[in-house]
Amino acid sequence: MKKIIPALLLGTLVSLQGNAVVDKNFDYHVDRFADIEVLRYEVPEFDRLSLQQKKMLYYLTEAAQAGRDIIWDQNGRHNLQLRRLLEAIYTGYTGDRQSKDFKAFEKYLKQVWFGNGIHHHYSNDKFVPEFSEEFFSAQVGALPAEQLPLAAGQTKEEMMAVLLPVIFDPSVMAKKVNQDGTQDVVATSAGNLYEGVTQAEVEAYYNALKDPSDATPISYGLNSKVVKENGKVKEEHYHLNGLYGDAIAKIIYWLGMAKEVAENDAQKAYITKLIDYYITGDLKLFDEYSILWAEDTKSDVDFVNGFIESYNDPLGMTGSWESYVNFKNSKSSARTETISNNAQWFEDNSPVDPRFRKPHVKGVSAKVITAAMLAGDAFPSTAIGINLPNTNWIRAAHGSKSVTLENITEAYDMASHGNGFNEEFVIDEPTRKLMEEYLYITDMLHTDLHECLGHASGQLMPGVDQDALKENGAALEEARADLFALYYLADPKLLELGILDNPDAYKAEYYKYMLNGLMTQLNRIEPGKDVEEAHMRNRQLVAAYVLDKGKKDKVVELVKKNGKTFVKINDYKKMRAILGELLAEVQRIKSEGDYEAGNKLIQKYAVKVDPKLHKEVLDRYSTLDIPPYRGFINPRYTPVYDESGEIIDVKLGYGENYVEQMLRLSRDYNTLAK
Repeated sequence: MKKIIPALLLGTLVSLQGNAVVDKNFDYHVDRFADIEVLRYEVPEFDRLSLQQKKMLYYLTEAAQAGRDIIWDQNGRHNLQLRRLLEAIYTGYTGDRQSKDFKAFEKYLKQVWFGNGIHHHYSNDKFVPEFSEEFFSAQVGALPAEQLPLAAGQTKEEMMAVLLPVIFDPSVMAKKVNQDGTQDVVATSAGNLYEGVTQAEVEAYYNALKDPSDATPISYGLNSKVVKENGKVKEEHYHLNGLYGDAIAKIIYWLGMAKEVAENDAQKAYITKLIDYYITGDLKLFDEYSILWAEDTKSDVDFVNGFIESYNDPLGMTGSWESYVNFKNSKSSARTETISNNAQWFEDNSPVDPRFRKPHVKGVSAKVITAAMLAGDAFPSTAIGINLPNTNWIRAAHGSKSVTLENITEAYDMASHGNGFNEEFVIDEPTRKLMEEYLYITDMLHTDLHECLGHASGQLMPGVDQDALKENGAALEEARADLFALYYLADPKLLELGILDNPDAYKAEYYKYMLNGLMTQLNRIEPGKDVEEAHMRNRQLVAAYVLDKGKKDKVVELVKKNGKTFVKINDYKKMRAILGELLAEVQRIKSEGDYEAGNKLIQKYAVKVDPKLHKEVLDRYSTLDIPPYRGFINPRYTPVYDESGEIIDVKLGYGENYVEQMLRLSRDYNTLAK
């Protein structure tokens, strides 16, 4: 599971990265278009790595980039063809590049790049082009025949008959992921995970495969597309000789290179197991890999590569392809290691029913990492914290591994300096001062606790299906982890452990969380729309529940000052008690697989938006010129060879801009060419 960066990372304080001074002259800003800003991140201490570690990082970054086309195809069956057509027009355009139509075309292409397809990465809504269909058709007509990305046996006219409605008709493939439980979420989602099947057919298919008595169930659907062939529902699996085989072959090659320079036998073993899984598609092998990966706490260089998170599946089953490549930030990891070493204490003292606690917490390891490469569903938009594996029985029996991406959080923070947000939305100077002093560390701690302990906490009751919460599963799981983190941020245990030095520090994160959940994340939603993305539903659920349950005692209020709405927290201790109450209920819902109760919570608190407050938030944001969304380009790694062809060094570079990087990726990692 991931912790996604909130609508804005408040606070503009810290210029330290792992206790090493960050280069204040580093240029974080790359590009800005639509509702998005593209940043770059620094990779501190890369030069401290050994040559063996640098080589491994290089091979793993190649494996990461080799899978790029997979996520594009998963996000929509026309995405790859459309991307190639758009890029051919962009690079071959000979007209006025300052014209209105071309600038609109360029904006659309940048949005498509950022979304890994034609849908917004967060709202899941289809992008609306601001150029005309006539302009687009004229540019396609001007392309030489050999530059048209035609499918086998397809004519230009047939291609255009497919793609024009995909681009210009708002009713065609309107939403990538539909989580409205009143509809058939499979039939109404445009992602390329299902074809020709209904939600009822998919659920019946997997229910027939599952054995409720199996204590170690595999994650059915994680690496497959469900289709109907000759009237029969079947899976098409992702593996070397199946779907995405050409891309997977390249991934396997680079993983094999990385295996040869692994840091230790444990790392070599799990890379070998991952390769075996990619070859066969056998999900039991993926579980075996996940166990080996989770139990390796010694390696400095680490990575994720595979079909992992299921947020893009309306049923929460199929994993989107992603990769993170990283290495350990040893100094900052002391904080997360202290937390993980005390995991049993936190579990034992949780406010949830003892039946739902883990009696023995297994192998919760945590570290702070320096991200070196983001890819697939983790690029350009990325999480700031990760806890894996996602499989509940593996967590219970073998533990999990949690990471906090500190250089990514640092980049967000450094890029936000002086943007005027706190002055516009934070209620008063004392609260702003508290946030300026403590928000950075408490936000990092929230991520640590969310990933290391929150996702790893609790247990399912015997016989409960881990997919029982269906379309609400992701939002409720993120709420559970957030609530666990928020509850313990205010606990004296953090002072006892020396992680915080002020008993009031937690208030900075409490205020930010309520402000974001009740107000400021609304900047990411179009007028008239509901909250749909799982992490946003999670945050609104928590904040709206606290507001509602604390109404009688005015624990938290929305108040007016000079005609503007502000969040006011009157009693932080009572707020913590309400958070504990909700944590207990969400854990019960998950442990018992209570779909009805979970759906009731989501529908009551997490979905609907107050239109007046929404308009006010949008108006106030418009005066600040702050983009609602941010993402990254990656640094570039270039091997240096000696005369015999051996790598003797790997150089790190930050020089590319957004367009240059996206065009290079399409050129050099065109692994699913058709």
